[in-house]
Amino acid sequence: MGENIQSVKDINFDIQNSVFPSPSDWRDVFIYFLLVDRFDNNAVDTEAYSSSSESQELDISQGKKFQGGNIKGITRRLDYIKGLGANAIWLSPVFRNRQEKEDSYHGYGIQDFLRVDERFGSLEDLQELVKEAHSRDMYVILDIIINHTGDNWSYPGSYPYYYWKDAPGPFDFGKWRTFPTDNDQNIIGENDAVWPEELQDPECYKRRGQITDWNDNEQAVNGDFFTLKELDVRRYDVLDTLIKAYKYWIKTTDIDGFRMDTVKHLESSSTAIFCNAIKEYAKSIGKHNFFIFGEIVGDDTTIQQYIGRNSRIPGTNERFPSLDAALDFPLYFVLEEVIKGFNEPSVLRNRYDAFRNLYTDHGEAGRYFVTFVDNHDQMIRPYRRFMYGNTIHQQVVLAMTYLLTSQGIPCIYYGTEQGFDGGGEDDVYIRECMFGGEWGAFGTKGYHFFNPDNPIYKDISRVAGIRLSEPALRYGRQYFRQTSETGKEFSHPSTGNCILAYSRILDTTEILVALNLDSESRSDCIVVDSNLHSAGQKMKDLLHSDNEYLIEQSDSTMFVKVSLEPYSMAILKQG
Repeated sequence: MGENIQSVKDINFDIQNSVFPSPSDWRDVFIYFLLVDRFDNNAVDTEAYSSSSESQELDISQGKKFQGGNIKGITRRLDYIKGLGANAIWLSPVFRNRQEKEDSYHGYGIQDFLRVDERFGSLEDLQELVKEAHSRDMYVILDIIINHTGDNWSYPGSYPYYYWKDAPGPFDFGKWRTFPTDNDQNIIGENDAVWPEELQDPECYKRRGQITDWNDNEQAVNGDFFTLKELDVRRYDVLDTLIKAYKYWIKTTDIDGFRMDTVKHLESSSTAIFCNAIKEYAKSIGKHNFFIFGEIVGDDTTIQQYIGRNSRIPGTNERFPSLDAALDFPLYFVLEEVIKGFNEPSVLRNRYDAFRNLYTDHGEAGRYFVTFVDNHDQMIRPYRRFMYGNTIHQQVVLAMTYLLTSQGIPCIYYGTEQGFDGGGEDDVYIRECMFGGEWGAFGTKGYHFFNPDNPIYKDISRVAGIRLSEPALRYGRQYFRQTSETGKEFSHPSTGNCILAYSRILDTTEILVALNLDSESRSDCIVVDSNLHSAGQKMKDLLHSDNEYLIEQSDSTMFVKVSLEPYSMAILKQG
């Protein structure tokens, strides 16, 4: 059942076979993000289930335990994911967590960096998943952590240690955790301490106690992430061990990218060294565009310090650009409110001002952001999916259409395409099971939700297909368009009840996207580029091929008049 490597010195990094090539541009990719434990279990006979369901009261304690999702379950759902239009899969961490912990289903508390967690499957299962994905021209991205390990050791005593800013040095090391607990601590077994063995040195850890003030950068970088133990990646030996461990996964599985967890909790220089080392190795074996994107919860100025080879250097601040892209939290924090009409569109437009201020080529800025509307880890309370408390399913289609037609690399969180609506004061409410289990979506047990006939799934698939066929929707510059009810006086919408319109322009091609955010039908005139169009020409709706719109002119303004039903949309191209 796979390899049992105990030291990075034992890894052979030579490649025996050819590797699957990287995409030339990751903006060609639509990512599907899933939690391995909550997605599917290959042993479950889904023919016995119904996609209809009856809600019931669930025990939250069940949601905090492993549900049985595994890697083989993902493999058998590859066609479901591809049918949605996604051509890449981002997996939550698959590496071995502490075996005695029932609440480590998410995978972020690693005990062995060189093994697949048996609860998810085997190394062979992961290799088969990647092979099958590649056979469908799909890519696989692994979620990785270099900031911390699992709760693999304890401080002295039986009480928790918290960050102490004025501490003269690191706290004393207590002892390695063992499993079972009566194990002989003189011999470190496979379930004990941490692996590889290079990390079995107390000096590999900062040992400053748990973070208490998450807004204090010193604590955020040096403290323990709750009970997860902070690695000292400033040390060459620690960082080198992590680099070799993650090179191993590229070598042995042929994966295509990494999503890096908790980047803000790392020293920027260490992040840069790690990313550059990984990308150099990937290039050396033939993966010339291995993708590394990170979780950086912050504004555009914060994110810009880690990404963007064409970014402007703000003042004399030291920068270590290292990541290819970052999760687009600045967009996430405003998009939902705008799509739902709770905030005016100017909030969304203002977010893109950063592209012009921070990047020398704002048209290329989209390559640096992975955009999303739902995810597993949120900074807002209550934790909630986009559809939480919302019965207007068309709105999530509008939100996903925005991601698929605006700048960035779009990412969808599993279940969004089925209208999952979890929410509550604990993050397990947004980590529902797709396949049944004791913690199913919509308060169910035993019902699967892999329904390709769901209207949300079908609508997203159609838009994803258009995106794939239109380069302007992937690479084009983006401009928000002014509108008018009369065709005379044009301005940007000032209320949430509006048609949100924007163009993507690439060379001489303009694609106009119009989203009706209003609960009423609307018929608005929308500006188009006067250098690319002439009055009397027509634009076709790529979503509805029978719909054509005449290009008109008022003074020097070129426009089309678009009529849309409530919460509907149009994607127009001259043709």
